[in-house]
Amino acid sequence: MKKIVTRFPPSPTGYLHVGGARTALFNWLYARHTKGKFVLRIEDTDIQRSTQESVDAIFDALEWLGIDWDEGPYFQTRRFDIYKEYIQKLLDSGHAYYCSCSSEEVDEMRKKAMEAGGKPRYDGTCREKGLPKGENTVVRFKAPLMGTTVLEDIIKGNIVFQNSELDDFIIARSDGTPTYNFVVVIDDITMGINTVIRGMIM
Repeated sequence: MKKIVTRFPPSPTGYLHVGGARTALFNWLYARHTKGKFVLRIEDTDIQRSTQESVDAIFDALEWLGIDWDEGPYFQTRRFDIYKEYIQKLLDSGHAYYCSCSSEEVDEMRKKAMEAGGKPRYDGTCREKGLPKGENTVVRFKAPLMGTTVLEDIIKGNIVFQNSELDDFIIARSDGTPTYNFVVVIDDITMGINTVIRGMIM
């Protein structure tokens, strides 16, 4: 069996709350029980709300709980070059594209989709335009239109998503900064995370 690698990725926008402490404890205990690896990652992409005071408070709380880590702490804001490299790879391979639609236009697309009985999603207006990078362009992931995406869950079994219902979500904002939902995937891949324990029903 491969070595278990878990992670705890708090956002430094406030103090460590009970739910976060519980998640950290479960991941740490599982890593220690399986003689695996526990990684600490500070997810500080919310630059406006993240503070050093919160980072210090998280470290203090983990120390008080007796939780140590084998790798890290990694800070997402120090890994932007890595994220931009992967964004460019997706653009070069045709798995991502530049989009010039305004937020108002996207809101209207989502409204129309809901009125038609569908899910509120971007309609792919710029998907095949081959637009160049511009002052107000974002980068969207080109989600597959056919087939399914399967998530392997140890508790629930396979969770299946229809690709036709997925959105071409934004992976880089118009100012070039990567989005949270994108960078966490890159982090998990590059850090070798193979076991994610998050919300738990007690």
